[in-house]
Amino acid sequence: AHEHRHKFYRAPYFRKFRLVEKMTTLLGYWNIRGLGQPIRLLLEYTGTNYEEVRYGDEATPGWFAVKETLGLHFPNLPYYIAGDIKISQSNAVLRYIGEKNNLAGTTEQDRVTVMILENELMDFRNGFVQLCYNEQYNQEMRDKYIKDVKGGRLKRFSAFLADRDWIAAGGITFVDFAMYELLDHHVLFDNTILDEFPNLKAFLKRFQVRKYVCCYNKPYEINVI
Repeated sequence: AHEHRHKFYRAPYFRKFRLVEKMTTLLGYWNIRGLGQPIRLLLEYTGTNYEEVRYGDEATPGWFAVKETLGLHFPNLPYYIAGDIKISQSNAVLRYIGEKNNLAGTTEQDRVTVMILENELMDFRNGFVQLCYNEQYNQEMRDKYIKDVKGGRLKRFSAFLADRDWIAAGGITFVDFAMYELLDHHVLFDNTILDEFPNLKAFLKRFQVRKYVCCYNKPYEINVI
């Protein structure tokens, strides 16, 4: 159980690096999935040419040694730098990339949906993180979380998604990438957790068959803290 609760955040990610003439976009984050993974997937989906700085990698200077030197008003990980555009905070980065690529909703109703889910998904993630890093974590807590999340957030997400392919009626948006990552975390945590929600399982599958997801989320070995 202790191993299950950490691997979503500590797992290394995988990428097929592309040869390009010039990369002007920089993404900085820890060398784990965590808050960085939805951003990586979104950058891959949009075909953005970018480089990564993976803090915690032996070849990379420590984050705390460089955080005040990057010109970020509020230094934090992840960060996104493209010329004069310098952004920290994961939701801000996701939204910027989404809006830049017309992936933030095409109608007023879709934009409202995206705004709501953007924050709802962060609450969903924060609850899961609190469980995973709770020093008192035990099987009873794990079982209670699974029961509560199935009867709560997952049930609501399933009802909201209904028979749509994506969260917004008009098509895929940046919040779908955050939703995918969180659902993937939960299936890794408990591989039956979505059995009662076939539309959420189908949502997950729509991402998993895409090449830009397969190259990141391969089976891996991890070291648990």
